[in-house]
Amino acid sequence: MVSLSKNQTVSLSKETSSLNQLQFGLGWDPLKKKKGFFGGLLGGGSDSIDLDAGCVLLDNTGKTIDTIWFRKLKSSCGSVVHQGDNLTGEGDGDDEVITVDLTRLPSQVEYLAFTVNSFRGQTFNEVDNAFCRVVDQSGKELARYQLTEQGSHTGIIIASLARKGGNWDFTAHGKASTGRTIDDMHADIVATVVR
Repeated sequence: MVSLSKNQTVSLSKETSSLNQLQFGLGWDPLKKKKGFFGGLLGGGSDSIDLDAGCVLLDNTGKTIDTIWFRKLKSSCGSVVHQGDNLTGEGDGDDEVITVDLTRLPSQVEYLAFTVNSFRGQTFNEVDNAFCRVVDQSGKELARYQLTEQGSHTGIIIASLARKGGNWDFTAHGKASTGRTIDDMHADIVATVVR
């Protein structure tokens, strides 16, 4: 497993011999808030954080081919599937998962951009322990990126997957954005991912 830092790229094809399917897991926790004596007695401590993972399929010019998010859980071609919306961030491990069947991706798809945003407008100052990880079809974790981008923004372009000939490169971006939906972030996504 490769632990990535911001703007670092790893070739996933070099990490595993036959790459057919990938899972992109996103996890986070609500930032624990100090609530004082009475807040602690009444069950205070942390609030839920509703973040939304998304994936945009782009061609080599940055034109959107499809968008997968909590309002559309499956791509039109069937190759990208969002496993469902987590409304709280509670619990350990992946809070939201997007699976990608690389063998079914349309040939014009050159980039997959992975994003996270707060539809409710909660900022990343309220988020703790956020991460993104890539797992292959055998369950082997290929790469992990710990998100440290706290701030008043409501979205982050986490990472991208780029088709390079027959190989797939995964790049950690960690680019802050103000979008509350994946569509609001489109200009930032193209500027960050398409090179």
